Amino acid sequence: MAIAKSGSNVTTLFLEFSRSKLLEQYWPRMRACVESLTEEQVWWRPNRASNSIGNLILHLNGNVRQWLITSFNGSADTRDRPREFKAEGRISVRTLLEELGATVSQADQVLSRLEETDLAAVFPIQGYSVTGLEAIYHVVEHFGTHYGQILYITKMLGDRDLGFYRELDKTGRAS
Repeated sequence: MAIAKSGSNVTTLFLEFSRSKLLEQYWPRMRACVESLTEEQVWWRPNRASNSIGNLILHLNGNVRQWLITSFNGSADTRDRPREFKAEGRISVRTLLEELGATVSQADQVLSRLEETDLAAVFPIQGYSVTGLEAIYHVVEHFGTHYGQILYITKMLGDRDLGFYRELDKTGRAS
C-alpha cells in the first residue's frame, strides 16, 4: 500500500498509514512469531504481574473490536476486558490467531470506508469521549505496544533474530 499518493488528503494518508501499520507490518509479523512458538510458550508468563502472549492476543482482539469495529459500526459493546487477562492456556494458539486475524480483517474493512467526518465524530469508548481519529490512533499505538512485547518474548524464548529488517543490511541503513 503506497502511502503518499498525489492528490491525497490528510484523512486518506492517515487512514492508509493506519491500515498499513496494522495489516502489513504488525499483524503478519506478530502472527509469524506466534506460529513459531509452542502452546506452552504462548501461554508462558514470567511472573503473575506479567501477561502471556496468549493474554496479549486476547487483549488486542478485545481492544481492536471495541475501539474500532464496535464504535464505527455503532454496535453493542460486549467486551469482557478482565477475561482477556485471566485466560491461562485453555484457548488454542490456532484459535487465538484465527480470531485476531478475523478482527484485524474487520478493522481493515472499517478503516477502508471511513471519511473525514468519521474522524471528527465523537464516540463513547471505555468511559472516555474520543474522536474517531483518537480511537484509530489509540488502536494503532496500542497494537504496536503489544506487538513489540510479543516480538520481545519471542526473541527471548527462541534466542534468535526475527529477521524483520534484514533488507537494511544490504542498503547500509542498518549501521
